[in-house]
Amino acid sequence: QVQVVESGGGSVQAGGSLRLSCAFSGSRVGISTMGWYRQPPGKQRELVAAIGRGGSTDYADSVTGRFSISRDNAKNTVYLQMNSLKPEDTAVYYCNVVNWGDHYWGQGTQVTVSS
Repeated sequence: QVQVVESGGGSVQAGGSLRLSCAFSGSRVGISTMGWYRQPPGKQRELVAAIGRGGSTDYADSVTGRFSISRDNAKNTVYLQMNSLKPEDTAVYYCNVVNWGDHYWGQGTQVTVSS
């Protein structure tokens, strides 16, 4: 059974940093895009950052310059380095992996930023 397992969430003060990791247990060959989404309290889920198989990246305007996405294709893992965190970054963060055209989601990891 394919699994998407996230780790690295937690609580931090404004200005701090966190690093999220996401490991995918499915076929390595079929993976195309890997990304991170977030859902703030009472709001819809939104794209934070995504990275293609060749390394091309896309970021939400709100995190550009503060967050960095990377991937290790040999380990089927994607990372999200979050710096200069703000209270408005507080959300549940979800990993998304596109594998052979199907979307797989992690269970979500809470990130809380206090002022």
